[in-house]
Amino acid sequence: MSVECFLDTNVLVYAVSSAKAESEKRAKALELVQGTDFGISAQVLQEFYVTVTRKIRRPLAPEMAVALMDEYRVFPVVPTDYPLIVAAVERSLRFDVSSWDGAILAAAEVLEAPILYTEDLNHGQEYGAVRVVNPFRAG
Repeated sequence: MSVECFLDTNVLVYAVSSAKAESEKRAKALELVQGTDFGISAQVLQEFYVTVTRKIRRPLAPEMAVALMDEYRVFPVVPTDYPLIVAAVERSLRFDVSSWDGAILAAAEVLEAPILYTEDLNHGQEYGAVRVVNPFRAG
């Protein structure tokens, strides 16, 4: 199975942000969520839930967060299983990134996503078959 792109947690979080200072990021995130054939991972869903219910200025109710997760699960979701964990460690060592970022890269590869939208890795860098694009980068 292949997808157009893989969305990292920060894209999903910005899509629900109500912070005025993040309005441009919200618009871009919504454009990606609503207009691309994307994939995500179980890790992304877990991080999304924790972030939107506990870490943002105006947290969402848990029921609202779960309802959004239900909407996102219609897209391909890579499970966190032993092969993914091993692949995450391999990418972490190969590219000198955190194991969490290694898991995101490995999940993107599982879905054959050529682009990973995130602000957490180096914009424009290729990590194996996956190229990182920071959709919130000016210019």
